[in-house]
Amino acid sequence: MKFSILSEYFKKLEDTSSRNAITEILADLFGRTSADEIGKICYLLGGRVGPLYEAIEFGVADKFIMRAIARAYDKRPEEVLLRFKKMGDLGTTAEALHTGKGTNVTVGQVYDKLYEIAVSGGIGSQEKKIALLSDLFSSVDALSARYLARIPLDKLRLGFSDMTILDALSWMHTSDKSLRPKLEERYNVRPDIGLLAQKVKEEGAAGLSAVKAKIGAPILAALCQRITTSDEMIKKMGKVAVEPKYDGVRIQIHVGRDFVRTFSRNLENTTDMFPELVNVRKELNAREVILDGEAVGYDAKTGRLFSFQETTTRKRKHDIESMRAKVPLKFFIFDVLYKDGKDLLKVPLLLRRDMLEKTVKSGKLLALSPQVVTDDANTLRRYHDEQLGKGLEGAVVKKWHSIYEPGRRGYNWVKYKEEGQIGKLTDTIDAVIMGYYRGEGKRTGFGIGAFLVGVRKGESFVTVTKIGTGVSDELWKDLRTKLNAIKVSQQPKEYIDVSKLLIPDVWVVPKIVVELAGDDLTKSSNHGAGIAVRFPRLVRIRTDKSPPQATTVEEVEEMYKSQNPRIN
Repeated sequence: MKFSILSEYFKKLEDTSSRNAITEILADLFGRTSADEIGKICYLLGGRVGPLYEAIEFGVADKFIMRAIARAYDKRPEEVLLRFKKMGDLGTTAEALHTGKGTNVTVGQVYDKLYEIAVSGGIGSQEKKIALLSDLFSSVDALSARYLARIPLDKLRLGFSDMTILDALSWMHTSDKSLRPKLEERYNVRPDIGLLAQKVKEEGAAGLSAVKAKIGAPILAALCQRITTSDEMIKKMGKVAVEPKYDGVRIQIHVGRDFVRTFSRNLENTTDMFPELVNVRKELNAREVILDGEAVGYDAKTGRLFSFQETTTRKRKHDIESMRAKVPLKFFIFDVLYKDGKDLLKVPLLLRRDMLEKTVKSGKLLALSPQVVTDDANTLRRYHDEQLGKGLEGAVVKKWHSIYEPGRRGYNWVKYKEEGQIGKLTDTIDAVIMGYYRGEGKRTGFGIGAFLVGVRKGESFVTVTKIGTGVSDELWKDLRTKLNAIKVSQQPKEYIDVSKLLIPDVWVVPKIVVELAGDDLTKSSNHGAGIAVRFPRLVRIRTDKSPPQATTVEEVEEMYKSQNPRIN
């Protein structure tokens, strides 16, 4: 396929807001592609050149793209900058400055050069990248230049995620969404949209059976659901395993025969952040293994566990060794997903736990997360209270005979909530920042005084509250810097049902997740969720979570019902 044809599809997608229409456009696109192309196209649709978990980043900024545009179209850098300031988008800037007709460059050729740009490093790599991108700008038509400029900046912003691509792959194969559940099941085990697309294109639904867990490729983390009381937990789940809920960073550890890799819950490759794990084999009885756990900072002298905020100071790309000395980590392991060639996802928890105890030798790095097995609500309640007394977040309750469900918030795992506080919001909400309002009074100097947040509704986001409290002066300044880096001129397509009363001064793309608390929830006709948080307070920025992991409207509705029992 010619890249010019793909760019025409990009434009159709950019101009379309209907989720069903987007799915049909994608299905039509996929129907026209070859098996060799479809995976590459799926990556490009997401503004990348590989699966989310591969540590391949373009690592370029606006100035880099402007230099490539100037070189390609024989313009002065100042001229490109002036046009960019006027248009506010480097994509349309490149399109406007384009000269000539371009050549019939293919999708494969563009992909290969973009991949080379992404992996280039070392001395002189910046100039090499600019030369490669400049050549690409020279070889494409004007419309293609628009999208070519946006891809390396992660600003393609077509308004959908991998989940819509799964719908489209199903539609391509069956003319409906009937294949979506099977596609999503395989995606949760192997979140590589390009691989899945290629398998479906080549072999149809039968090809999905070859998509399996693999050492070095993350499995989506199992997630917790909410249940109000310990009595209800036992009634719904039966015999359960109860474990401490650590206030750390979720980590999936992959130990291969010749490598150790780690991944976050949002599929980020975090291997470089945990250099101490290079020696983890000494504490394992396994040749190959995938472990699920929590990394928690601790005081080496007292043994005191650090807070989430302290632990996340380890999440950095520079000065890793100095921070390693300041914030040593203990890795609390609570599950094993794969061992020595065997996929354990369908193995019941009671058997996985037995295998885990035989696999992990608690030592300097690893610690087996303690566990109590019970079918008694009082025992469950006491254990939870004991964890709170130790300064932890409480407990996680797991159905004793359950399988591991990647990426799902089923009732196999449940967060233990506080009981006996009806009318209060006893659990927190993970929400996405949608935009911000410029400050007034003291906050005028910060340029930000409040921000709008939303929860997930399918692949879209709807408002649930505005936040203007619980934020320090320093954090206001930091937030404004982070938000300005992702601001856009128009309301993103992912944001729906936003009341005119809530339109922020500055829109941002859905990227930053925050955890918020509040007094309670109330019905609201102003907020798209239909429910609002009263007296919201910022708890923390969730650097370990991505927008698809935000709290859903359905979960907010359940929280509302739990604080108002008469509604049920």
